[in-house]
Amino acid sequence: MRVGLELGAFEWPGGTAAIGDTVARFAQLADEAGFSSLSTGDHLWQGFNAGGERAPYLECFTTLAVMAAHSRHCRISPVVAGVHFRHPSLLAKTVTTLDVLSGGRASVGLGVGWNAEEAVGSGIAFPPVAERFEMLEETLAILHGYWHGEEGDGQAYEGRHYRLERVLGVPQSITRPHPPIMLGGAGDKTLRLVARYGDACNLYPTPDMPDRLERLREICAEVGRDYDEIEKTCCLPFDVTGGGDGDDTRQLLDTLGQLSGQGIETVIGIVATADPLRQVELIGSKVLPELAGE
Repeated sequence: MRVGLELGAFEWPGGTAAIGDTVARFAQLADEAGFSSLSTGDHLWQGFNAGGERAPYLECFTTLAVMAAHSRHCRISPVVAGVHFRHPSLLAKTVTTLDVLSGGRASVGLGVGWNAEEAVGSGIAFPPVAERFEMLEETLAILHGYWHGEEGDGQAYEGRHYRLERVLGVPQSITRPHPPIMLGGAGDKTLRLVARYGDACNLYPTPDMPDRLERLREICAEVGRDYDEIEKTCCLPFDVTGGGDGDDTRQLLDTLGQLSGQGIETVIGIVATADPLRQVELIGSKVLPELAGE
């Protein structure tokens, strides 16, 4: 099993002035410890589960660029980018730039978004969910167009939500045929998009998760996609205190083992604690070695 980390909160001792150094050190420590990926979410306001809108939050891709600059091996990805925040052309250029500057380590997680209050409060359109799914499907088609061949096909694209006179991207990504695409969500609409366009799915460890993976298998069979080609990922909070008896890390290992038994290949741990560096050190020293020895 692979384990990645998502930095989910930015409120630490030292205040705003300490954020830059902490993000950089977080990435460096995670990379050295052997975590598979580094991520952050894509929001303008902090979520209710990590302090609410008055808590600090950083722009996603700028933060990922800092993480990329302070790591050498981890893949770098938003988990997940809201389709309503960026035009597909800008998203394609942003992810390609991240891939080029990181030496071919970028991935892109995408979803339909959920925080209407955040979007509307910031003056950003937040259409009904059915329209956002249409936007997501068109965005996926456009991304594939940008990353096709050597420079993109240069052809026009016309959909209901997006119209492009030329789909042209120079330079192309280092990762070929394109940076991996992960889609967040467990509904049938999302799983069908995974089967058609995705390289990975991202779920939460809810009781119906095994059923959702089985549903993805069925959809893959319907459309002729190899289910085993798709990376099965799962997000959950990581918080170990590292007590002398090791109970917290053992509990995490048990949880990871259960998820592996259910078909999950990669777990992305959301770190939203007051001391994220300590979390990286503990999990990196106590959990990753045991997983490697399986």
